[in-house]
Amino acid sequence: MSPQTPAPFNGQPATRTRYKVVVFAIILAVIQYIDRVAISQAKDGVAQDLALTDAQMGSIFAAFGLSYALFEIPTGWLGDRIGARKVLVRVVLWWSFFTAVTGFAWNFVSMWITRFLFGAGEAGCFPNLTKAFSTWLPVNERTRAQALMWMGARWGGAFTPLLVVLVMAVVSWRTAFQVFALLGVIWAIFFWRWFRDNPRDHKDVNAAELELLKENESNARGHGDVPWARLVGKPSMWLLWGQYFCLSYGWYFFVTWLPDYLNTNGRPLLSNEFLRWLAGMMEGSVRADLIQPILKAVLAGVPLFFGGFGSLFAGIFSSRLIARGASVVKVRRSFGFLGFAGASGLLMTSFYVQDPLLAMLAMGMASFCNDMTMPGSWSACMDIGGKYAGTVSGSMNMMGNFGGMVGPFVVGVVLAATTVTTATGITKNWELVFAISSAIYFLGAFFWLLIDPVTPLESDDAAKA
Repeated sequence: MSPQTPAPFNGQPATRTRYKVVVFAIILAVIQYIDRVAISQAKDGVAQDLALTDAQMGSIFAAFGLSYALFEIPTGWLGDRIGARKVLVRVVLWWSFFTAVTGFAWNFVSMWITRFLFGAGEAGCFPNLTKAFSTWLPVNERTRAQALMWMGARWGGAFTPLLVVLVMAVVSWRTAFQVFALLGVIWAIFFWRWFRDNPRDHKDVNAAELELLKENESNARGHGDVPWARLVGKPSMWLLWGQYFCLSYGWYFFVTWLPDYLNTNGRPLLSNEFLRWLAGMMEGSVRADLIQPILKAVLAGVPLFFGGFGSLFAGIFSSRLIARGASVVKVRRSFGFLGFAGASGLLMTSFYVQDPLLAMLAMGMASFCNDMTMPGSWSACMDIGGKYAGTVSGSMNMMGNFGGMVGPFVVGVVLAATTVTTATGITKNWELVFAISSAIYFLGAFFWLLIDPVTPLESDDAAKA
């Protein structure tokens, strides 16, 4: 983040302690996505050991999305009520515990329950990080902070497939989940010792930095009196919820079914010259049985890796446009519409491109466009929510993760209904899967044309931006 350099207060330059909050947020976003994405890469081992069908795996993926959605508002509200510090530490320890417990599942029911409870913990992450940003960052630094946080989240997910392959080359998938669980525990210890809900309570924040954050003072106090009627009755909230449902429906494919698509889409992975060269480079230094899994893991990480750049691109350029006097409303609507429309077209294009590397690059650009919408969406939650930012962002993420629940479940049902086993292998109707996701992305583009992403819940005045 490029630092703001305000005039010294009483002759004293402002400290930059607030940027450490962003660092903590980025690290947690990476950990959250490692723990979340690991299940998709471990799918084959899980399904084999537990004798699970595609429909059952789709249901397990959906269990996470369901609980993640259901617990968004409660954990966001709790952050508004008692502060982000207590809630974040509790939810990180909770989901880390159930990350470890994932490795002990013995059948479909036990795995479903474990992933449901795991999702309940992860639900508190981003609403409460957004709550922390609303207290610790000036308004003009929030969009960039959201962009950096989501970049970290996506890149954490991008490298997870490769990380899981390498870890599972040494230990079983069960032990791998127990190893990943330790990351959250370590983060929680350091965060609890360092973070304070109110910057005034932190010893490293000087008077000049507090002056910079003075407009956030009311956000630092507990607020349990959420104006629910106004929240539910605000048309822009329904549109914000709708676009995030569409976003998550399409995006969850990348972190659930993509490895299976790479295994069963019928395209020889090494038909591409670059991939053959890369495989040749690994010969002799990597176990022969790991070359194909590593290549597939690298390709599986492409969409999330590109998504990180999309979030960063949108955060930097939207901030610059707004700083030069562009309308906040128009900038956010433009990035939202273009992001959804681009994701819709590029995702479908990726299916029809025959070369596997070019297909994954097209899918990566679809994810890039997907994440162009992220900084604006979450910044809108802070602007609309104000002191209720935790609740508002939780409500948006709740609706998004209903999409994240429906998407993987529908994919599982479609594949289960269309799978055909022949002498040449297994055929699945991936074209229908991609067409449904593309259509839903396209719907999300039109929601953004009507959203008012700036007018606070506590204001009845029309946005002037």
